[in-house]
Amino acid sequence: MIRLIAIVVSLFATTALAEKMKLAVTTSFHNSGLSDLLLPVILEDTGLEVQLLIVGTGQALRLGEAGDVDAILVHSEAAEEVFVENGFAPYRREIMYNDFVVVGPQTDPADIASADTAVDALTRIAIIKAPFVSRGDASGTHKKELFLWTSIKLDPKLFGTWYNAVGAGMGASLNTASGLGAYILTDRASWLNFANKGELDLLFEGDPILFNQYAYLPIDSKRHPHVNIQAQRLLESWLTSKRAETLINGYTVDGTNVFVFNAFR
Repeated sequence: MIRLIAIVVSLFATTALAEKMKLAVTTSFHNSGLSDLLLPVILEDTGLEVQLLIVGTGQALRLGEAGDVDAILVHSEAAEEVFVENGFAPYRREIMYNDFVVVGPQTDPADIASADTAVDALTRIAIIKAPFVSRGDASGTHKKELFLWTSIKLDPKLFGTWYNAVGAGMGASLNTASGLGAYILTDRASWLNFANKGELDLLFEGDPILFNQYAYLPIDSKRHPHVNIQAQRLLESWLTSKRAETLINGYTVDGTNVFVFNAFR
């Protein structure tokens, strides 16, 4: 009985003394399931309790600008570089990557499965005006999609009713695409972990332009003195460690590796 009480007291003390920080992460990262694996290990290894704010990349950057979080983990390099240039973070640190894929109805009316490039795939969808779902939320996925449309000099603002900008996270957007039998650009991790696939299939993948890098950005303490610098550094040290490399590279969904660690020192 005494031993049991001692264990309970020890666990309570560990929890009470845990360092805490707020980390804004993308919905796609959370939907991948990787955070459920990493967070308990981070707490066990470092005593750091990471509290996630799960939003799109655009909202994560806005939270960082306001100093509402200690760090962000996002996937839109151009936007991240502007964030650093504007003094909201001292640097960006690449952690891991995966890729984007195009998912759509099994019947594939736009025949994107035979497309040579991602741009070709979207061109085919636009030509026949096949139903398409967009995140529409300034997330990293949405920014990549807009970049692809811009590459073929098309403006989604001029599209008709076949283009559905839902302003939602990756999971909700995939649910909409499943319900409509529509095409959608998604990160591979979210697709693999998505349960409501319905009549959707992964139809296009493999174009280097669909590379999807995730980076860690600590919020600049000169701009926001209240941020937890110690926790920022502790988390970055763990995310770039051998332990993180093993867990990230070893994480699979349905036997498929989801992310590749590239936070090499």
